[in-house]
Amino acid sequence: MNGYHCPMGAAFYDDEECIHCDMCIATTKEEMVEASRKIREYLKEHSVENAAIQKISVCGKGGVGKSTMVNLIANVLREEGHSVLVLDTDDSNPGLYRTFGFDKQPRPLVRLLSRFSNGLPESDTEWITKAKIDLQDIPSDFLLNREKLHFLMVGKIEDPFEGCSCSMADITRDLLGKLILKEKEIALVDMEAGVESFGRGVERNTDTVLVIVEPSFDSMALAERIHYMAQGMGIRRVQAILNKVPSDVTKQRMMDELNKKGIKIIGTVHYDPKISEAGFEGRVPGESKAMEDVRSIVKQLLDPPSPESVKP
Repeated sequence: MNGYHCPMGAAFYDDEECIHCDMCIATTKEEMVEASRKIREYLKEHSVENAAIQKISVCGKGGVGKSTMVNLIANVLREEGHSVLVLDTDDSNPGLYRTFGFDKQPRPLVRLLSRFSNGLPESDTEWITKAKIDLQDIPSDFLLNREKLHFLMVGKIEDPFEGCSCSMADITRDLLGKLILKEKEIALVDMEAGVESFGRGVERNTDTVLVIVEPSFDSMALAERIHYMAQGMGIRRVQAILNKVPSDVTKQRMMDELNKKGIKIIGTVHYDPKISEAGFEGRVPGESKAMEDVRSIVKQLLDPPSPESVKP
């Protein structure tokens, strides 16, 4: 396919996974638009209406608080008795592991690729080639563990001319597709900022997309694009979390704007100086108003109320 990455995972045209959308052989913009339409319709038709929550993608504009929200949601899920796998795929948050109380990073998954291994042979690589992967298959040097928390890191760009993050997106997409989670196990993915991951189909193997939205025009505009792309992948559970909200007036304005865009809102996290202070110091956030807000959000996520009773 001349380097083209099929969104359906087909190795070649007319492969078992091929749906004959013709994206790989499109030569004009019109043909690409039509192929994209076929893919969107196929994924919508084959999506599960009420799939169990197992793999959550946390998305949004840079700086909206995705990593902080991942931390808070993970800790609340653990309070609720879930075992949580946090997958750090964001190249712009070098200290996420610290906010979970770890004093070191795990070995990044990108080291499994020979180009990034600094010429050193890697051991324990067979697990990543399995058709199905569960938490017990992942070697301990790649996976940090404590108190129902598991932490994986895809990798970071650390040196000039090291290349783009394309290979990291490929690892994330493939791992999420192979990952098998048991009951009461949930994967929480801290996505890179923006929508490039959607272009690479990373979120296709998740069942829930949470869009973190701050009080800004750009953040709300990007939320609309994320909502459009996630639904085009067949993901039915796409919801926004209003974050860093300073007042009820701002909250109402954000709700009005997102409602116009057809974006469902699952809850609001108000601006909390305790969270900002913890982020500045790169430490574990303590009990706070923001944590109380997130508890309400997680409750709705795990046990959604009837539509008429939802109050963000």
